[in-house]
Amino acid sequence: MDSVGIGELPDASTYGDEGSNTLGNIAKHVALNMPTLRALGLDRLVSDWCQTRVRHVSDTSLTLGAFGRMAEASPGKDSVTGHWELMGIVLDRPFPVFPTGFSKEILDEFSRQTGRGVLGNKAASGTQIIDELGPEHMRTGSLIVYTSADSVFQIAAHEQIVPISELYRACEIAYTLVGEGLGVGRVIARPFVGTPGQFRRTANRHDYALPPSGETLLDRLKAASLPVVAIGKIEDLFAGRGITAATHTVSDDHGIDEVLRAMATTARGLIFANLVDFDTQYGHRNDVPGYAANLERMDTRLSDVIESLRPRDLLIVTADHGNDPTTPSTDHAREYVPVFLTGRAVRPGVDIGTRQTFADLGQTIAELFHVDPLDNGSSFLGSILLAKEQTGETGETGEKIKKNNSNEERR
Repeated sequence: MDSVGIGELPDASTYGDEGSNTLGNIAKHVALNMPTLRALGLDRLVSDWCQTRVRHVSDTSLTLGAFGRMAEASPGKDSVTGHWELMGIVLDRPFPVFPTGFSKEILDEFSRQTGRGVLGNKAASGTQIIDELGPEHMRTGSLIVYTSADSVFQIAAHEQIVPISELYRACEIAYTLVGEGLGVGRVIARPFVGTPGQFRRTANRHDYALPPSGETLLDRLKAASLPVVAIGKIEDLFAGRGITAATHTVSDDHGIDEVLRAMATTARGLIFANLVDFDTQYGHRNDVPGYAANLERMDTRLSDVIESLRPRDLLIVTADHGNDPTTPSTDHAREYVPVFLTGRAVRPGVDIGTRQTFADLGQTIAELFHVDPLDNGSSFLGSILLAKEQTGETGETGEKIKKNNSNEERR
């Protein structure tokens, strides 16, 4: 769940993120109805606000999986850093950021190679800068270049002014200049359509990320001839490395559809999905009601995924950073992220505590698949699994989820 953080990290003030709590602060504004995540341990994990905004569940027997929270050990709060750490890479320094824009030399060379002028060159909200500079872009054909608090070089262009293929080519040029040249984490194509005052971004976004700086869990799994199915922007975040099949998505609903499809066709392996709408559609736009509604939609779809789990399947739900829509900032936030684990082999009600790095999750999955340990992280697999004789094939977890959801509706 891209950007679904659950409270500021101890070093949040270094990043200007004091008070950020994406899920908790949304819950203070909207009484969230999320029975599926509650059944997986949400109430136990964030009980401070659940007690006032959601009916609290304190009975461990009602928690159908293991749960905990994870701190980010790497410096930074961007998607690349978060996803890499989930898969075992802990960075020792953040990607470079450019809060005042990129140098004239870089932009002049970018303009020379693309044959187009440049507008913007500042840190900005993507939707706001399109509204601001979109009309001039349509008149002149110049590309809108902007950045954010993250290490990104973003290029926005109207699809009727700059064809998608040309926009992607401009991103490849920028990747050479600022990715390979300056170490910028990502170059992002941000196409949009519409008319002034009614611009909207399209699903043709494409990320050009630096390749991981070390070996990831994905690399280990692929080397072991195990399928690694990437859904959403996962392929982009890992520059295609360690992935055996990839599907890009147009919405979070589409993402869940693709997860279910992959579950039905993948006998054994890792299915890794990113649900990006939380971040792009709602977090970056400070849309509290929209973010809340998406949480509830995802919660409903999550029950479909749980019902589809086979006896030896493990489902993990987590996040990569925060993006609190209740704060003045429209940027990512330095927050803890939740982790929920469920399946018929998972001990119910296990609290794995606060993990000191996202890499603990990657290490746990590495142990699960019997591949070589990662360079970072500590596995918690042994603490969450039932003994083999305790696991069954009755679909008990899915039935409990449905029963709890039915009870919630009656309340």
